[in-house]
Amino acid sequence: QVQLVESGGGLVQAGGSLRLSCAASGRTFSHYAVGWFRQAPGKEREFVVLISWTGGRTYSADSVKGRFTISRDNAKNTVYLQMNSLKPEDTGVYYCAAGQIEQRNPRLYDYWGQGTQVTVSS
Repeated sequence: QVQLVESGGGLVQAGGSLRLSCAASGRTFSHYAVGWFRQAPGKEREFVVLISWTGGRTYSADSVKGRFTISRDNAKNTVYLQMNSLKPEDTGVYYCAAGQIEQRNPRLYDYWGQGTQVTVSS
């Protein structure tokens, strides 16, 4: 079992930055790929970025390329999402998830956190 807890969300003006953290407990977290997903009101949950279990590969949605960076520190059982140049359309609840496959499909992830709200004002 892996338990995930997100933190770092908040209210920020357009153009600002936030850093989200996803802290994991439970064994073998370092063996899982980790993805960040977001869900805006009335919309489906969508893929944002993911990182391989070693941290050597990352994949990003086109909408966040060049603005969002994912990283992980397996010694601390934590994955980070640095979000820069935020836009109002980035608003939503951000979830981290752990899975054994590096995929953009949220259905393929095994463990999920409760989410953290990110609101970007214009």
